[in-house]
Amino acid sequence: MVGSVDVLAHDSSINGTMKQWPEDFNSMTIMRDHVTLTIGENGIGNGVVQNGTENGERKIVLGRNIHTTCLEVTEPDIDDEVTGEREAYMAGVLAKYKKSLTERTNYHLGYPYNLNFDYDALSQLQHFSINNLGDPFIESNYGVHSRQFEVGVLDWFARLWELEKDEYWGYITNCGTEGNLHGILVGREVFPDGILYASQESHYSVFKAARMYRMECVKINTLWSGEIDCDDFKAKLLCHKDKPAIVNVNIGTTVKGAVDDLDLVIKKLEEAGFSQDRFYIHCDGALFGLMLPFVKRAPKISFKKPIGSVSVSGHKFVGCPMPCGVQITRLEHVNALSRNVEYLASRDATIMGSRNGHAPIFLWYSLNMKGYRGFQKEVQKCLRNAHYFKDRLVDAGIGAMLNELSSTVVFERPHDEGFVHKWQLACQGNVAHVVVMPNVTIEKLDDFLNELVQKRAVWFRDGNCQPYCIASDVGQENCLCALHR
Repeated sequence: MVGSVDVLAHDSSINGTMKQWPEDFNSMTIMRDHVTLTIGENGIGNGVVQNGTENGERKIVLGRNIHTTCLEVTEPDIDDEVTGEREAYMAGVLAKYKKSLTERTNYHLGYPYNLNFDYDALSQLQHFSINNLGDPFIESNYGVHSRQFEVGVLDWFARLWELEKDEYWGYITNCGTEGNLHGILVGREVFPDGILYASQESHYSVFKAARMYRMECVKINTLWSGEIDCDDFKAKLLCHKDKPAIVNVNIGTTVKGAVDDLDLVIKKLEEAGFSQDRFYIHCDGALFGLMLPFVKRAPKISFKKPIGSVSVSGHKFVGCPMPCGVQITRLEHVNALSRNVEYLASRDATIMGSRNGHAPIFLWYSLNMKGYRGFQKEVQKCLRNAHYFKDRLVDAGIGAMLNELSSTVVFERPHDEGFVHKWQLACQGNVAHVVVMPNVTIEKLDDFLNELVQKRAVWFRDGNCQPYCIASDVGQENCLCALHR
């Protein structure tokens, strides 16, 4: 029955029985049907979005409510084991889901995930419940773990950021956000009365941390590039000289891929009268934290400088199939928040208790297969392709910007949310971006641009609709609207 041509579907209205899907059923319609919801800064609305605004207010376009397409869980029928009907139904659902994943992967450009990987060699380990609960460096009584892989990965990153084995502590997190939550938590534990400083273009998880930990948070202005405005940073430091500073430094901002000048941040702290025993710096390197070390003439992220922690994502540039990340901090700092747990026979210094033990193996495998030279080649390819794409956008009359150390190309937001959804673009205000990752080829960039040019010819044909002005987002020199062209 599993290999049957007929695909069965669950119909909850007929007592949990099965019925055949119609022959012309297309699973792609579920993925392509983009029902949008708009939400303003002050609440939810359902109006039509004209040029990105409704009644003068910028509206955020949300995705569809998944409850409209969810796959319901139902109780098996008594005779299912005999008929095999349920197995056939689930096999059909999974086959169609795999087809939809393949289709969506082909049209992925807006989020920083490296989809170019092959981990077939690790499939043999999927039969085990691998859990690295507790401290990575202290074995728990739970024996099905991958700490030996985890510590090997942590050692690799500690070397990359120039911190000796006996001076660092870290762990493999469940995502980049957890790395930020942990880094800022360590800073808060070191300086309980410290103020968190973060640029307004920092990842939303930084401000989530401030809310979770009830920390006073000061937002710093940014330059049009997205980089922190260090003059504004110093001015705001001087307003709070009586309290220690906990500083988030971006190694690649979310939207523009801007890299904050770490050396200048440290200099401004010193100029404002903050000695090294009165500040803690967390570096959010979700994507570019692993790319920057392989970029020529790029500033160095190193624990030889007075920083407290660095975090990166494992599912971004490395290319793990599940969300994960790496968090490295100084051993002296983590002692402020770690506790012994008898139940685990280990130490507790992580955000989460149970931790995915498969993720360290995937990271270890990738690092061994690619090595420093492999990552360097991939970084150079991404930067080269990003420059190519940015130049092609400008040649086509589309305003665009690319930061020097980045593979994130920022350009005018498309006027069709269906097009945005198809290519899975990340948008903010009047701009969208494409993140050029190792799996993004010149051919894919050309396909996207050709379709975008065709769409623009339709959007702007009658003159009622104009390209967005992005001067306030990326600077006048990068804007090609009617005013700044």
